[in-house]
Amino acid sequence: MPLTHERTFRVRHYECDAAGQVHHANLLRYMQEAAMDASAAAGYDLARYEALHTQWLIRETDLRVLRPLHYGDSVTVRTYVNDFRRVRSRRAYELRDAASGEPVARAHTDWIYMDTDTLRPITVPDEMIAAFFPEGPAAAPAMPRDPFPTPPPPRDPFGIRRRVAWSDLDTARHVNNAMYLAYIEDCTVQALAAVEGWPAEAPEALHYRIEYQQPALLDDEVEIMTWTSDNGGGERVRHYTITRVEDGVQLARARVVWQIT
Repeated sequence: MPLTHERTFRVRHYECDAAGQVHHANLLRYMQEAAMDASAAAGYDLARYEALHTQWLIRETDLRVLRPLHYGDSVTVRTYVNDFRRVRSRRAYELRDAASGEPVARAHTDWIYMDTDTLRPITVPDEMIAAFFPEGPAAAPAMPRDPFPTPPPPRDPFGIRRRVAWSDLDTARHVNNAMYLAYIEDCTVQALAAVEGWPAEAPEALHYRIEYQQPALLDDEVEIMTWTSDNGGGERVRHYTITRVEDGVQLARARVVWQIT
């Protein structure tokens, strides 16, 4: 069995949106903080990674939101490593209401192990695998990865542009993965406002899948484009691309299932 780690976070007022619910980008921040704690508990804190000249960067996030969180709630994040695959690792997360135990969300992230000097992926060392799987590498069988869904051709796409601000960056000096979700939320609200007028209530996102392809850096101008397709059963799928305006390089893409109200 892999090492399992738990951490509880109290929802702060500034983490909530205009509807009084926690911004879903903050769920990713809770997950990231819990993952850093879990790594440190296994003997791999930031100081050790710095000494090794390595770091983990998120390649893909898959987040399913089951119920909202509000100001004053506390959420417990339980996290563990699913597997290692040469230069990659998948980490799972279970988020529960700390008071009731009710599930709030579940997620996994795929990470790439990087050499910070060359900025290239490198093989995960056996001693690291052993630290997270004390029973041995056989306890970490590789899980299948579903390819990112191919989106339909854009239909009446809507786009916004924004310039990367200092506050968008993390310690790696590129846009933090949670900020991409914030970009997506902003684009969605503006798309709805352009078509339907300002929505009385924001739509409810049920399932995010985000693939991070290239880093966005300070002062980059990025364009977030979105278009929709129907998923049936009262759900609508929004597709997104995030592109650097200067050279047209696609930095990320996303697929989000929204509840139609």
